Amino acid sequence: MSGTPTPNSGDDPHGDQPVERAGANLEDANAAMILVHGRGARASGMLEMAAQFDRDDVAYLAPQAVRGTWYPQSFLAPIEANEPYLTSALDLLESTLETANESFPAERTILAGFSQGGCLASEFAARNARDYGGVVAFSGGLIGPEGTPREYDGSLEGTPAFFGCSDQDPHIPLERVHESVEVYEGLGADVTERIYEGMGHTIIEDELEVVRDIVDDAADQ
Repeated sequence: MSGTPTPNSGDDPHGDQPVERAGANLEDANAAMILVHGRGARASGMLEMAAQFDRDDVAYLAPQAVRGTWYPQSFLAPIEANEPYLTSALDLLESTLETANESFPAERTILAGFSQGGCLASEFAARNARDYGGVVAFSGGLIGPEGTPREYDGSLEGTPAFFGCSDQDPHIPLERVHESVEVYEGLGADVTERIYEGMGHTIIEDELEVVRDIVDDAADQ
């Protein structure tokens, strides 16, 4: 998950980036799902996942990273090596969440991401712990090098969380997935962890089945 740094756009490179939408209008929805794309991908690609959940009462919001990259280095690099992109990306997630929460509370809003997006979504929720409708990391984990302090404030009590990953993912060390699960459990989340033998860096149907239940629970509150 490393790559060439994107051109610097000041202190807030993602600040003017769009948030694409699909599904129900926020004012008509029962729940929202924020979908965070991976490195080199597009928000529109994450919105295609919406059809997998078969809910016409969920609003889907997908922020777009500048040049398709949330932060330039590996998620295991020193935090400062990914600045100001990381902070800017977290700020964009916060503003997207605030948009959703104008219509309903966080406990009916799900944060979900794949790969770099899964790392960003899980890190955001840990840093901003509260009762969410769900947190989903497809092939992702908390950000920072080995030994990063995980002293997050708040509580994720009442939040269902899902971490799914291959046992030999080329970008996500298995130990980081386990560490992320332990941190989330320590914050009070109801965590489901599934490690798949030889899956590779992708999303499979078994993972989507777990997340469908999370979406249904949030929308049916």
